[in-house]
Amino acid sequence: MPSLAQMNGSLHIHQFYIGKLRAKQEQLFESDPELAMLIDNVAAVLSEHAVVLADDIADMERDD
Repeated sequence: MPSLAQMNGSLHIHQFYIGKLRAKQEQLFESDPELAMLIDNVAAVLSEHAVVLADDIADMERDD
């Protein structure tokens, strides 16, 4: 099992890339709506994983 620090780092990376994807999606929305939709889907999957990570981190912090 990863350490709390590793999980926090992973959550930070997820949040960083979610922000990058959302910004790129906005840029592409008018010129390439299909690509923008794909980027939105990828960001949604990463967001779901980030929620799970945040819950796992909260559980680990409670246990410590």
